[in-house]
Amino acid sequence: MGLLTEGINEVIATTDHNAAPMGIINRGGSLHIVLFRGSHTARNIVRDRWVVANFIFDPVIYVKTAFDDLPPDAFAPEEIDGMTVCRLHDVEAWAAFAADVERSSEETIIVRLTPLKEEVLDLQLHPVNRGFASIVEAAVHATRYVKNRDPWLGRLIEHHSTLARKCGGSREWEALELLDRYIANQASG
Repeated sequence: MGLLTEGINEVIATTDHNAAPMGIINRGGSLHIVLFRGSHTARNIVRDRWVVANFIFDPVIYVKTAFDDLPPDAFAPEEIDGMTVCRLHDVEAWAAFAADVERSSEETIIVRLTPLKEEVLDLQLHPVNRGFASIVEAAVHATRYVKNRDPWLGRLIEHHSTLARKCGGSREWEALELLDRYIANQASG
């Protein structure tokens, strides 16, 4: 199983008809994720003990899944050794993992991942794009910013937004507009 590289791999994680951006930590071949208590993703992983990493390079999906739910038809079931997991339909590759809670605190749950199956469906070349990377970073900061309105996080979001405008293309610009709407809606809601 070789889709994940050393370091933190940003993917869209799927659990039972739920999708969220997630960083899978790969250190020395040991795979982990850190989940925040109270999220749908954390509840599903603790309950079902599996997660799927979806390899997709659409910045709009990263923003959308950080703040919203995808429709049921966005998911595809996969059968692995008698267990049904779900992945996203429109992915280049996916990898399913058994997920076991290793330790937890009041705020987080550390989960050890064991590879079950991976499949490449439509591999494409993706040159390094600072705009795409900046959308992922801005979305990560925004998920925290909407909870506490920390001015430092606001400055980081603006920095990455500037890079996305400068280095990205139309899909990054669309993702940035969506991110701005989610942040504004969270402030007024």
